Amino acid sequence: MPDDPQGVPADPGEPLDPRRFGEMVRRFLQEGSDQPELAAAFKAMGIDPADPRTMAAMEAQLRTIFAPGGGGAPDRAALAGDIARKVVSADPTTNDTVGAAQEGAVAEAVGIARMWLDPMTTFDIATGPAQAYSRAQWVEATMATWLRITEPVATGVAAAIENATASQLGRLGELDVASDPAVAQLLGGMDPAGFARQMGPMMRRMGAQMFAIQTGQAVGALAGDLVTATETGLPLVPAGTIGLLPTAVDEFADGLEIERTECRIYCAVREAARATLFAAVPWLGPQLLTAVEDYARHITIDTDAIEETVRSIDPSDPAALQEALGSHLFHPQPTAEQSAALTRLETYLALAEGWVDQVTSQAVTGRLPHADALAESARRRRIGGAASKTFAGLVGLHLEPKRQREALRLWQLLQDAGGEQLRDSGWAHPDVAPTAADLDDPFGYLDRLRGGGAASSTTDDLDAVLADILREADGGESDRPGMPGTPG
Repeated sequence: MPDDPQGVPADPGEPLDPRRFGEMVRRFLQEGSDQPELAAAFKAMGIDPADPRTMAAMEAQLRTIFAPGGGGAPDRAALAGDIARKVVSADPTTNDTVGAAQEGAVAEAVGIARMWLDPMTTFDIATGPAQAYSRAQWVEATMATWLRITEPVATGVAAAIENATASQLGRLGELDVASDPAVAQLLGGMDPAGFARQMGPMMRRMGAQMFAIQTGQAVGALAGDLVTATETGLPLVPAGTIGLLPTAVDEFADGLEIERTECRIYCAVREAARATLFAAVPWLGPQLLTAVEDYARHITIDTDAIEETVRSIDPSDPAALQEALGSHLFHPQPTAEQSAALTRLETYLALAEGWVDQVTSQAVTGRLPHADALAESARRRRIGGAASKTFAGLVGLHLEPKRQREALRLWQLLQDAGGEQLRDSGWAHPDVAPTAADLDDPFGYLDRLRGGGAASSTTDDLDAVLADILREADGGESDRPGMPGTPG
């Protein structure tokens, strides 16, 4: 292909030269262009021809996208991680570092938490490291898991944007190049329909990039709001690790006007309880992540809204497409598969957080003067907090906080009925763990867990079968006392 950006390729089906594409974009976006709809479509992609750096970056990106074999798509993990770190560093209130004094304070608080928790559960207390994270360090430690659970959504978003853009650019295939010299010059001799076909895969990759940016923005914002490593309720850090974000913990304490050491110990107890649960119940963490993935995998992308966004977005605002996608990404009606995954996820998250609430309350009551206020603050953070908003933005997932209150009541009921042994036995196996129905009927679950309900049911069934056998043998009568058809 000639080096001239406007050179005519020998084969109209030859891959598009990135430099010529850049020149095409500049021409489309010129004032007075006779293709205003296409100009708006390119501007909607966030391409600003007035900024040489933007154009140079775009052409570099296109060289990767149009590489032979279509390989080399920008690394989603690297892009999301970079965006998340920039979100954290851009805000002076979240751009923190962790020093030796903070590491020591976290280690001391975790040591106290382990000691207080040990008598409160039959599980072995988590023995992983006491980790003091800066916000940026938390992003690094958790990004791989966020990318895993959002991968199904990223794939769907990329396909939806490709289709929506193809619909908008489909008019290219209808252009009469022979009768429109300006368009012929603009396309540099390339067949319009061929150009439109090449734009599809490119927009798929750009769509994936946009969702990676959205993921990075969401995780970066979440890092600015959390106080402990797994406050979202998901196992985001290595098993057994008890992690606090010490700067955030101090800000949390100051906002409540509670002494920092007390608040740090309370947060350490909660985090140590959650880490202990994940370590002692090896099936719980994978079940939680799988439920999020299943929900995301069956998401219905609202393609009509995306197409409307691409068509009607304000071309003067390069960031508008990203913002619009965040609010019009998911179809409002969940599928049957999503509803099942949501029920499973809500139940497991509620059970885990309810158990953490229960054992934390036992551990800190009588030891921390503001234990009740701290517990109430922790509950309020879960309702409409950053973690909830992150789930909604990344996978369209809206959780119901009342289930966690119901789970707390269930674990407390088991604790009162049989102590830590009975309570913790509810985690023995996924088939034994409480279900969504059990949260509605905790006394029924207590009866089954203790064996009363199951034993009674089994005995009744055996008695009925035996009575039928005896009636058949005796011609419908039986002399055994207590059996149907007998005098008793």
